[in-house]
Amino acid sequence: MTIEIKVPDLPESVADATIATWNKQVGDSVERDEVIVEIETDKVVLEIPALEAGVLEEIVEEEGATVLAQQVIGKLRTDVVVGEETKAVEPAPAQEEVPVESDEQNATDADAVGPSIRRLLAEHSLDASQVKGSGKNGRITKADIEAHLKNASPKAKESPATNSPQVDDVLASSRSEKRVPMTRLRRRVAERLLEAKNNTAMLTTFNEVNMKPIMELRKKYRDAFEERHGVRLGFMSFYVKAVVEALKRFPDVNASLDGEDIVYHNYFDVSIAVSTPRGLVTPVLRDCDRMGSADIEKKIKELAIKGRDGKLTVDEMMGGNFTITNGGVFGSLMSTPIINPPQSAILGMHKIQDRPMAVDGKVEILPMMYLALSYDHRQVDGRESVSFLVTIKELLEDPARLLLDV
Repeated sequence: MTIEIKVPDLPESVADATIATWNKQVGDSVERDEVIVEIETDKVVLEIPALEAGVLEEIVEEEGATVLAQQVIGKLRTDVVVGEETKAVEPAPAQEEVPVESDEQNATDADAVGPSIRRLLAEHSLDASQVKGSGKNGRITKADIEAHLKNASPKAKESPATNSPQVDDVLASSRSEKRVPMTRLRRRVAERLLEAKNNTAMLTTFNEVNMKPIMELRKKYRDAFEERHGVRLGFMSFYVKAVVEALKRFPDVNASLDGEDIVYHNYFDVSIAVSTPRGLVTPVLRDCDRMGSADIEKKIKELAIKGRDGKLTVDEMMGGNFTITNGGVFGSLMSTPIINPPQSAILGMHKIQDRPMAVDGKVEILPMMYLALSYDHRQVDGRESVSFLVTIKELLEDPARLLLDV
């Protein structure tokens, strides 16, 4: 029995997807619920597991191909498992394929290659007509390209030598290039950043905060906090709580533009910028005003792990009224973050660094951190933006204000 491997229903607002990785090749055995292929959309990576145990019989769409919802991308043979052994299904030999009617037909079919094959041809500066296809109706496969390159290598070595072949080889190897298509997530991030740059009147205001009070508080209660809640007390819970309190005091920052209307949000969903192997994502902490420090730390850890493993869902990425990005974890001392549309502002946190500061007429060495607030000046005025950032500074420098609401 053969089961079709289909693209699942895509999230709302996602038109198509790209096949990112085939974890199995034709002839490989597959266990039930084992992930066969990963599909990348503009927002998340979807995993397609095997519905039954069997053997991968055919790959219809190669890696890099663009696919639609419910499109067949492969076939799984389920009636080849006998006892404890699995009988692999091998592709039909090339000589058993239906013969091509003419050279013209062969050239037409050979040109009908998928995105991954076109990419390989471009990387090796090959023309499709140079490679003899062994696939169905003369289609070119990866094995055909590899065989062509292998056969061409000895001929290249036998070619007449230039004046200085060894020098040319060294120079060529040191100046090589690699062309790799952008992932869908990276392309989407690029589109969003360009959209924010072109469609908002973005300004950035800066301030600095003395982190000594928070660092002393963490040091004092770190062990007790971790023992009670099972999670480490980090800086992000302080940042989130300070941001939520500031958003309550300045509703213009907790709003977004919709055409000629300003939409004020009566809830506090904060996006946290997370760097993943596939690109930058901004999962959302929902209803932060109802969360304690332990809940915030646990949720951030959970979202960071999901982002690293590519397990974030569309729901966890949608929405958000305000974004926090912490470039300080990578050593950034100062930067100007870009707004995450349709939000009106984003807060950039940076590296905590000891600096000499004047305190009561004396010079003290204090752990200081720069804050950067980028905002859409069409909606938020300078007075509100500066006051918003000063409020965050005051709350972080005196955490007791968060408890006393002052």
